[in-house]
Amino acid sequence: MRPITRALGGVAAAPALAAGTASPASAEPGDRGAATIDWHPCPEPAEVECGTLSLPIDWARPRGERFDLAVARRKATDPARRIGALVVNPGGPGGSGVNFALRADGYFSPEVRQRFDIVGFDPRGVGRSQPVRCSVEVLGRQPSVHPADQRAFDALAAYNRELAADCRAHSGPVHDHADTGSVVKDVDALRKALGERRINYYGLSYGTLIGRQYAEEFGRDVRAMVIDSNMDHSLGTWRFNETEARTAEDSFREFVAWCDRAESCALHGRDVTAAWDDLLARADRGEVVDPFEPTRTLGADDIIGIAFSAFYGPDWQPLSESLVELGAGTPARAAFAAEETALNPFAAVFCQDWAIRVADHRQFSALVDRARQVAPHMRGSSLGHAAMAGCVGLPGRVNNPQHRLDLDHAPKILMLNALHDPATGYEWAVDAHRQSRDTTVLLTYEGWGHGVYDRSDCTRGATDDYLINLRTPRPGARCAAVEPAPVSAATPGARPVPEGPTQAVPGW
Repeated sequence: MRPITRALGGVAAAPALAAGTASPASAEPGDRGAATIDWHPCPEPAEVECGTLSLPIDWARPRGERFDLAVARRKATDPARRIGALVVNPGGPGGSGVNFALRADGYFSPEVRQRFDIVGFDPRGVGRSQPVRCSVEVLGRQPSVHPADQRAFDALAAYNRELAADCRAHSGPVHDHADTGSVVKDVDALRKALGERRINYYGLSYGTLIGRQYAEEFGRDVRAMVIDSNMDHSLGTWRFNETEARTAEDSFREFVAWCDRAESCALHGRDVTAAWDDLLARADRGEVVDPFEPTRTLGADDIIGIAFSAFYGPDWQPLSESLVELGAGTPARAAFAAEETALNPFAAVFCQDWAIRVADHRQFSALVDRARQVAPHMRGSSLGHAAMAGCVGLPGRVNNPQHRLDLDHAPKILMLNALHDPATGYEWAVDAHRQSRDTTVLLTYEGWGHGVYDRSDCTRGATDDYLINLRTPRPGARCAAVEPAPVSAATPGARPVPEGPTQAVPGW
């Protein structure tokens, strides 16, 4: 069975662009040598423009090999009142900013779309921007990410190195330059190509890391920046592991609390925690059959992945229905039909942005034990564990290692975060805000799920006011939670789910 929220949206496979090209970017806007993008109507929808921008793969060698950065622009609907460009990124790592721009009319308010050109780009190594590709055969041979001993740990390390070599062979040098430090230089080249003195930026989830690092390096070139559902790039291995586990468990507890109060929960009136623990125990014994592949059993990790994905919505009612059906052995009503794909940018980006390297099985086992202590029902974080395991055995030196925020020259930045986010925990936002208190303002959404902007009139209104008028909420401002509307698994919604390390686990 596949995670139910994959049926609720996500980043589609990247079609070819009928795109223009731009000359190599190097000069400031207004200079005679500045790059310009030759815009053409996108294949779909035609009211959005698409193009490409030629950029160096290695910014330390600007005359070396290049790639085409794919870009899409949805022009401001009120040109006379246009403020500028709003560059957007949906996270992942691996999410398509081009797709985000194509669909922006269903996400941003009419007021924002009136005043800004919404510009999305596929980061290097992603989607249409020379994506990181790996052979399906190698991807299909991944060993367990739960090694039982040192021998299994060594096998995982060897596999990760083999996969990296395979992806490098299929993708070229962009594989080794897919880090966020390189992406922010691409963003500034895009700013110049757009002819903008200063840009506005909206980044969701992993896109918050792009935004913050852009503000660190190019703060004077930012007019306004919204970073929604925040990464904390200052964390080492142990704190990363523990905080990811803690926020996943918090989301499980919130699901249980909802089931206790909501009659629409298929488990209402039952001991939800006991039913969940019993289902995982049966899965551990090989007793839970995949309703879509009766010859296959589901493990506990599969079921935890279903729940973790549902917490992003949160899609609590479909999750409760799926858990009842899994327990009864009947077919679930919503699923994601996976397609084989060789696109695999997650590790190429994450493992160059984070020096999270586990030395041996003893340390790996200790990290897993700690995660399970913190999150006994979710058994840690599916996403945090997959990210950590995916970097085992890779070189310890990374292009863009963790560091504390340094926002000396940036304007006021608006941070958004849900109190009960399953992936980018609230404590990540609080910690990042604490590192940049003079520059950032944190608006807390007291509800659930991943992504805050469109949760309520309060979150949308405060964000729009900041983007349009540069008015930030007062320090400590909060928006009340909005109870998720009952939605059956048979009639899923359309909230996108970030691309993640596997089909079963969404990303940031």
